[in-house]
Amino acid sequence: MRTPSRRALLGAGIAVAGSGLLPAGATRASGSVRTGTHDTTPRHDTTRRLDKNGMDVSHGPGDDTPPGYVTPDGPEVAEAERKRGSGPVRSAALTAAETELDLGGHTVRTWAYDGRLPGREIRVTAGDRLTLTLANHLPQSTTLHWHGLAVRNDMDGVPGLTQRSLKPGAAFDYHFSITEPGTHWVHPHSGTQLDRGLYAPLIVDDPKEPLSYDREWIVMIDDWLDGVDGSEPEAVLAELSGGRVSGGGMGHDDMHMGGDGGKTGAAGTSNGPSRMLTGSRSRLLGGDAGDVDHPFHLINGRSTKDPETFRARPGDRIRIRFINAGADTAYRVALGGHRMTVTHTDGWPVEHTETDALLLGMAERYDVLVTAGDGVFPLTALAEGKKRSALAVLRTGGGEAPGESARPRELRGEVLTADRLRAAESVRLSSRRPDRTLEMTATGTMRKWDWAINSKPYTSSQRYPVEAGERVRIRFRNHTRMWHPMHLHGHTFALPDDGPRKDTLSLLPGRSLNVDFDADNPGLWMVHCHNVYHSESGMMTVVGYRKK
Repeated sequence: MRTPSRRALLGAGIAVAGSGLLPAGATRASGSVRTGTHDTTPRHDTTRRLDKNGMDVSHGPGDDTPPGYVTPDGPEVAEAERKRGSGPVRSAALTAAETELDLGGHTVRTWAYDGRLPGREIRVTAGDRLTLTLANHLPQSTTLHWHGLAVRNDMDGVPGLTQRSLKPGAAFDYHFSITEPGTHWVHPHSGTQLDRGLYAPLIVDDPKEPLSYDREWIVMIDDWLDGVDGSEPEAVLAELSGGRVSGGGMGHDDMHMGGDGGKTGAAGTSNGPSRMLTGSRSRLLGGDAGDVDHPFHLINGRSTKDPETFRARPGDRIRIRFINAGADTAYRVALGGHRMTVTHTDGWPVEHTETDALLLGMAERYDVLVTAGDGVFPLTALAEGKKRSALAVLRTGGGEAPGESARPRELRGEVLTADRLRAAESVRLSSRRPDRTLEMTATGTMRKWDWAINSKPYTSSQRYPVEAGERVRIRFRNHTRMWHPMHLHGHTFALPDDGPRKDTLSLLPGRSLNVDFDADNPGLWMVHCHNVYHSESGMMTVVGYRKK
């Protein structure tokens, strides 16, 4: 994705890129939506019981949701949004539709926003209010999730929990204030749609930007199988699970299958080859690297056969915003001939740290600074443990472009992971004992395909209770043989010992990790594995704010 120089951005001002007007014939929903799955009638709750992990088990088996919790359209959510203030309004639009894409020598039929991959960049400034219309021209229901943003709860885009699914032919107006700068992205939260082309970068500029640089690149990395030899994500999920998981996701409302309904044949995926991956191993990931054999790995929608070329001048200082938009793949990323200085992770500043390479789990983001050398250099994203890679090119002078299989030596050098970083002093959490600890253990096996949190597959009625104003600790444990990128909606947590502020972390097999966050954004918020094939089989749950 080519982006303007820093000087051009400052000269032209900041604008939001939209996709045009709402298409004719679309129906619109606006504002907070009352879902059918929530009991919004206040009740006096005297029977609340928590299990050993901190989950609320006081509701009976016939109840949809336990009483006494803040609802996504409740007054507490509206009040929290009012306190964020309302700056200049930036408007945008996205249309989700079936389209044909050229991945660089290979054409596929898939789903994307406005016929682009990635979708058009959404760019605002901290303090702005964003209004974005999503029009759904897909054969399935969909929603939009704002990964990394602390939005108001009824705008979070989780069907069956914070909003109704947006049916085919309908449109929805998302609107909320944005208070913190950072590198983020948008994607659906419906079934396995993330493993198609439905994603776009979301950049929130800092009005007091402390970094100085000449150019800026956004680098979105993705694993791809949709439309290749008949493969579809829903059918891949059915193959992996032996048919035990139906398409559309656990607990997601009014979803229905598109196309051929995700029917599988003898080969595993609908009209396509088996995509089940075995033997993928990574020391950095603690063993098994992933479940799915994606035939292509892309940078900004381009394969290694026809990679994107970034152009600069020798000596230019470049800010690179890395985003892992993959469904099942961690990436080891390096720019040949260069060291990188890490400045942010998941949108939050860190003490500047130099490295040869980065390891990005699914949904993680890193901002780095590099000073461009003279020549032609490979930017390689190695699919960790999978023996494939994605490629882009930095060109500052003459010379032959690197080949498809370029493996810069930096990939074998120092590889940075989030636990090596420290939060910038300005964004560290204050020292405070946790008021509440939630125990969340990743459970399940590839053989049984029973991925879950605390052995309880997701339902929308699950609640791990917290109260506004608390310092909450989540104790993540991994009792599986696979790694899991765990993501918390609506908040950022701090890693131990003044570690970085993040919303997604890589939880390795057999490991445990305590993270703390402040309960300052009322509502119902998902915690889940960001491997879409694990989350859709049940590795999700809900943190819920209690009514006061």
